[in-house]
Amino acid sequence: MANRIQNLRRRSSRVRRVIKARAGGRPRLSVFRSGKNIYAQIIDDATGHTVAAASTLDKSLKGKASGADQKAAGAVGKLIAERGKEAGIENVIFDRGGYIYHGRVKALAEAAREGGLQF
Repeated sequence: MANRIQNLRRRSSRVRRVIKARAGGRPRLSVFRSGKNIYAQIIDDATGHTVAAASTLDKSLKGKASGADQKAAGAVGKLIAERGKEAGIENVIFDRGGYIYHGRVKALAEAAREGGLQF
């Protein structure tokens, strides 16, 4: 188990290093996926602050769908896009956080694009 966690952290740091090199001043949309929920944050790396955040634990999403499926991930993607636009952010760079671009991570990214975020 410890080896799996170390591998995930290694992939995550490798992905983040490449993203920061190519970001060009854009904030990043970071995704964290657990067994029961999915979380998304728009982070401004220049200041080190979270600009907007959304997850399946938000009051507006809680109880509507299970947190561990693609439908819930799509709802989080739409919500993070909405909150990002409220904060004045339209262009972001996508940080998949070491997870493969498939399933819930892909559903969140596509919903965020439909919501108006460009990456």
